[in-house]
Amino acid sequence: MQIDVVTPFPRLFEGLFEESILRQARIKGVVTFAAWDLRDFTTDRHRTVDDYPYGGGAGMILKPEPIFRAFEKIRETYPDSDFRTIFMTPQGRSYTQAVAEELARSPHLVFLCGHYRGVDERVVEALVDEEISIGDYILSGGELAAAVVIDSVVRLQPGVLGNFDSAEGDSFSSGRLDHPHYTRPEEFRGMRVPDVLLSGHHLKVAEWREREALERTRKRRPDLLDDKNGTGTPPERRTG
Repeated sequence: MQIDVVTPFPRLFEGLFEESILRQARIKGVVTFAAWDLRDFTTDRHRTVDDYPYGGGAGMILKPEPIFRAFEKIRETYPDSDFRTIFMTPQGRSYTQAVAEELARSPHLVFLCGHYRGVDERVVEALVDEEISIGDYILSGGELAAAVVIDSVVRLQPGVLGNFDSAEGDSFSSGRLDHPHYTRPEEFRGMRVPDVLLSGHHLKVAEWREREALERTRKRRPDLLDDKNGTGTPPERRTG
């Protein structure tokens, strides 16, 4: 998988690509990352990427020229790639695990990170394939939102996690929250690990985890459960 990020602040991604799961994905050759500095595609000596909005108002808007040049360079760099461009914006569709799984099937993703008040609408009309929002709140720019999506997509790539079950069993993958987890020691400050997890009885352990996951979801996120049967089938995956 190839992931590119177009941003006026590429250094925000330097540490991200060098730590934890993303670093392992890069080392294993499963995913290749590139951050493109939008200022490298400007033509003035101040490397200006934004300007005042037509019609007045507060804030600055990212200019179309450097963004179009950046995407022309990406197309030149990957001439055979039919990449998918994602624009992070609060106006996009809500990001869910189902969307993460959809994006994870794409061989090449390019993330466009807006900043300040946003980007010139002509960029969205001509270059963007999909707009995505990670929540109903405002960030200074799309970089942090893109980082969230990138992490959630990369960890779904086969071979990235040591045990792929670690991804399949995560919260939301089954349409509900995850069950509680415990590790050594068996007792810590008077708090014990549930006996069933120490029993070695795999069927009972599986039943306990299923029961606890469902109960936790009912208490904390009842909106995730199907109204009719409480099975936890997320809205994106329901049929009928």
